[in-house]
Amino acid sequence: MKALFISDNHGDAAILERVKEGLADQVDAMFHCGDSNLSPDDPALAGFQVVVGNTDWDPFPRVVDQVVGDEHVFVTHGHLYGVNQSLLNLKLAAKEAGATVAAYGHTHQLACQVVDGILLLNPGSISQPRGEYDYLGGTFAMVETTPEHFIVRYFNRDLVNVGLDKRLKR
Repeated sequence: MKALFISDNHGDAAILERVKEGLADQVDAMFHCGDSNLSPDDPALAGFQVVVGNTDWDPFPRVVDQVVGDEHVFVTHGHLYGVNQSLLNLKLAAKEAGATVAAYGHTHQLACQVVDGILLLNPGSISQPRGEYDYLGGTFAMVETTPEHFIVRYFNRDLVNVGLDKRLKR
């Protein structure tokens, strides 16, 4: 599987269009982890599977739970699972769903780790980054999987790999 994860663009439709234009043909699926602040029928969201964030409005789903290739992907914004305090509730929900990848937004901070065989991934915020890597000016992630590894690559708003690649053992 090769999938793109983006989050927290907070109304910046142009960046979603730029990402789609540059990378949509290189991935099997594209997921938006919430806080798009766009209408569900906005053309910028076309091609993305989108979940509701704490600053969005319905009718976006709270969770996207889908099989992509050999992987089971679970996507949520994160605010409903308390990701600011701990990833335990997210991990438990992903495990209950049978997911191998659990992606979330909300914190605006890029992060990835493997816990109990599940990749827990935050692509960061593409428009309002926070934390250690805020100097990058916004990030999103591409995840590629092999039977042995999760390969995570982070990109900036210019679609340039920022050099924070991780190869995580399953």
